[in-house]
Amino acid sequence: MMEQYIEIKASNPGVLLFYRMGDFYELFFEDAVEASRALGITLTKRGQHLGQDIPMCGVPVHAADDYLEKLIALGFRVAVCEQMEDPAEAKKRGSKSVVRRDVVRLVTPGTLTEEKLLSPADSNYLLALARVRGGDQDLGLAWIDISTGVFRVAESNATRVLADIFRIDPREVIVADTLMQDGELKPVFDILGRLVAPQPAVLFDSASAEGRLTRYFSVKTLEGFGNFSRAELAAASAAVAYVEKTQVSERPPLSLPERQATSSTLFIDAATRANLELVRTLSGQRDGSLLKAMDRTVTGGGARLLFERLMSPLTEPGPIAERQDALAWLLSDSFLNENLRSLLKRAPDMPRALSRLALDRAGPRDLAAIRQGLSVSAEVAGLLRGAVLPDELHRAFTDLECLPPALDHLLSSMLADELPLLKRDGGFLREGADDGLDEARALRDQSRRVIAGLQLQYAEETGVKSLKIKHNNVLGYFIEVTASNAGPLTEGEAKARFIHRQSMANAMRFTTTELADLESRIANAAGEALTIELAAFERMRLAVVAEAEAIKKAARALAVIDVASGLAVLAEEQGYCRPLVDDSRMFSIVAGRHPVVEQALRRQAESPFIANDCSLSPSSPGGHGAIWMLTGPNMGGKSTFLRQNALIAIMAQMGSFVPAGSAHIGVVDRLFSRVGASDDLARGRSTFMVEMVETAAILNQASDRSLVILDEIGRGTATFDGLSIAWATVEHLHEVNRCRALFATHFHELTALSEKLARLANVTMRVKEWQGEVVFLHEVGPGAADRSYGIQVARLAGLPPAVVARARDVLTMLEDADRKNPATQLIDDLPLFQASQRREPVASAAASAVEEALRGLDIDDMTPKQALDALYDLKKRLGKG
Repeated sequence: MMEQYIEIKASNPGVLLFYRMGDFYELFFEDAVEASRALGITLTKRGQHLGQDIPMCGVPVHAADDYLEKLIALGFRVAVCEQMEDPAEAKKRGSKSVVRRDVVRLVTPGTLTEEKLLSPADSNYLLALARVRGGDQDLGLAWIDISTGVFRVAESNATRVLADIFRIDPREVIVADTLMQDGELKPVFDILGRLVAPQPAVLFDSASAEGRLTRYFSVKTLEGFGNFSRAELAAASAAVAYVEKTQVSERPPLSLPERQATSSTLFIDAATRANLELVRTLSGQRDGSLLKAMDRTVTGGGARLLFERLMSPLTEPGPIAERQDALAWLLSDSFLNENLRSLLKRAPDMPRALSRLALDRAGPRDLAAIRQGLSVSAEVAGLLRGAVLPDELHRAFTDLECLPPALDHLLSSMLADELPLLKRDGGFLREGADDGLDEARALRDQSRRVIAGLQLQYAEETGVKSLKIKHNNVLGYFIEVTASNAGPLTEGEAKARFIHRQSMANAMRFTTTELADLESRIANAAGEALTIELAAFERMRLAVVAEAEAIKKAARALAVIDVASGLAVLAEEQGYCRPLVDDSRMFSIVAGRHPVVEQALRRQAESPFIANDCSLSPSSPGGHGAIWMLTGPNMGGKSTFLRQNALIAIMAQMGSFVPAGSAHIGVVDRLFSRVGASDDLARGRSTFMVEMVETAAILNQASDRSLVILDEIGRGTATFDGLSIAWATVEHLHEVNRCRALFATHFHELTALSEKLARLANVTMRVKEWQGEVVFLHEVGPGAADRSYGIQVARLAGLPPAVVARARDVLTMLEDADRKNPATQLIDDLPLFQASQRREPVASAAASAVEEALRGLDIDDMTPKQALDALYDLKKRLGKG
């Protein structure tokens, strides 16, 4: 047996091997050590190998899913090795023959199908990343969710690949092992960490990619799927190869690969996603995220689709308007919408049940899920039938109408109302579904009554009232009495009738010829009934798999309706408006609100959220977007205002209504946000370094269609260094990127830039001082702040009074010094940044003359008075006198 284990383990390196032995999965050697530590289970030993004890631990088969969940969450991958024959068959080959075993699947984070291991609201993507040298778009991405059959591909490049991966949010990323040390991509792999699973490079061979894909989908050519680049084909082929490798002999029902154009979705880089807390807060929680605030879906498929739309907002006004039309239509008829939601609440997760059925890992409840889904789909279609539907809802209705009624009839007529978890338990076919089954069940059930009568007869015959007839897998049926009551069964004529089977510490077991015959009849009846049920299960399973495409389309249609219905409820509940999204450069938000903060204030019954306008629209038709320079006190609400406008843009382009009185947004192609402070110590980056890296990405990538949100640029370093960087950044955004931007700062000197930059406007967070206290109004208005009220905030935070008092004294001295030599006068002396201007400083004629005069001074022969006169002369030449 250990020889067999070692051979199977050698064929599956790098994974934990769950080796089936009876009712347990056992692990040996280093696998046992790792698993016992990870799962907190006892480590024992069994036998020896090369003179050393063999470590061993195990988990019960019936509880394996719970242990798999823990191991997968910790980043392990598991090979499940099952017994491929009955032990009795193995014994026929000899007493020392080993039961045949083989790996039936590899369980990895990206290839899960078990209901207990999957979150209903989250997709479970496996992503393949392939590189093909040459061309601008040199990377291909392919991602698959085998639990639902989704299969998509897209092009990428080294600059945006991390953002694309975060948009998809995969649970596992596979790459060629030869790519792991690629200089451009190594930082990406470092960030992804244990998500990355290197695979043999042959899986990513673009030359054989088309052949592998055509074989999997049983087609002769990929031309009907679309035009794919070599990198996309390599990634798609690798993803399919990995699925085949992990699922061994089973094939999940994947949809045909769908190509996503990178230009069709709003680009949001990884830092921006984190800063804006779209789907998780900075601490990793769902509560407090935009997704949590928006989610009113009632189905698993709807929750996953909402997540997908939020992570990939659109950049084409037409499809955005279609989504808004569906939402508006449902919003206009709240009664119909409520009826739809009542039906949708009953809808099961059909795609995941379908996947388990296709992989032959399903139970009777998965068939019931398909039955229930078909029924709900028919009822939803009935509600919508006859209505004049907007395009998105009409397409969904058409897909629901295409479901085959025969499948619904088959499942409804065959499946019982109460179902067991496992098909091997039987009892899932309803009475009348099969005549042979009804006969076998009658015999089985009648025999049970006979057993009860026989037990009563034996008890009266022997006078042992506690006599019981029991059953186990070893002895079958047997008669059991306590040792003290065994006499009547072992004496006289009874000794010949009651055949002794087993003696235990406090009990004795017997049988009779009559009981043995009855057991044979019962066993045959129960076995025949189970055989009939398993055959019926297989027929129903194949019938469902044959309609896989229609079922997936219907499930997608229910998800689309669920998302539109949920967003309609959200809009009505929170008072959202329909935004106008077009191809202009407009960005006009009237009475905008932060969707997450507003809901939090309502739950806490605090004062209502203060709405604010934001206009970054061009001042003239065809012009470029404006930049708002936002100043104001700490705690005044600057970060909230910045974030809310970015979130409103995302919500608008995903097709949702938005928290505002009105909104007009020209499509944003790229969204950048640099808000908050964080470090990256693992990669040797300070807080300031991270800030500069993110700022560099913005300045190098933002276009005139982009929206940029910047908060406190330059505050992580010395005052003049930071002010200089912030100054240059504003000029670059204005003159080179020419984008729409919100720029919050405590460098009040920057507000003077509005005098020279035509599209730069100063706005401030208003405050009111009253009786020595500062009141934060949370209102945005024109103008510039002259101070930050940091000391007042420090006092509110609980700094010792002595520290606060000393801070006031120091601030007074610093402000007096600044009044004597204000830094804002620099605005008159520094030339405006020019895109074509040389980056190196150019010496002026005056500076050159001063240098010549300075070289001619003989300092050693000068008196102090002469040196002072010379210094005045030099200063005068520079124009500073």
